Amino acid sequence: MRGPRGPVFENVDVDVPAGGLLVAHGPAGSGRTVLLLALAGRMRLTTGAVRVGRATVPGRGAHRIRQLVGIARADSAVELERRLRVAESIAERRWTDRAVTVRGVVTAAHLLGVRLRGSTLVEDLTPLDALLFATALALAARPAVLVVDNVGRGCPDLQRERAWQALQAVRATGCTVLASATQPPPDPAPGTVLLELPRRSAARLPGPGPAGSACDLVAHP
Repeated sequence: MRGPRGPVFENVDVDVPAGGLLVAHGPAGSGRTVLLLALAGRMRLTTGAVRVGRATVPGRGAHRIRQLVGIARADSAVELERRLRVAESIAERRWTDRAVTVRGVVTAAHLLGVRLRGSTLVEDLTPLDALLFATALALAARPAVLVVDNVGRGCPDLQRERAWQALQAVRATGCTVLASATQPPPDPAPGTVLLELPRRSAARLPGPGPAGSACDLVAHP
């Protein structure tokens, strides 16, 4: 993908098996978030293609890929609303995605090992709990693939390890996980695909552009 000032990412050739884990890692400005959004069918590629199951983009598979791939978090594109309470965030997600139920969120949260009070403000959650809550909301819709950007952001080492363990629990359900981080997990589990991205200027990272541009951000998560 190219932005107005040059490539955001390029020469990426990766195959993630069903139920696998992709970890795109690199420093800030390396295009990790944009790459995950492209793999999720939310960003237009300049060249190349993305295939999820039998659906392919460019082509007629864009809508199908967006149905298959859920996004828990993507920096500056998909984030929890900090001023909502946990219960309000669940209600909002149920309104925007009819596949999500309270029971589904509770089940996903239990799987991830996070316990939250409905009255707690999102902005008061620890970085780890915020990540796991966002993951639980997305997982409750039962996607085939789940995007989790910037794993471990703001977390000390022990909590970062817990975050990777939680994503392994997601994989155990059969869901494929596409994740990013500044550093890869210290002890990658079998089925983990590591993809290192080089640093690029943050000025090259695209924002929403005019319709049909090479860096057009699809509006819906």
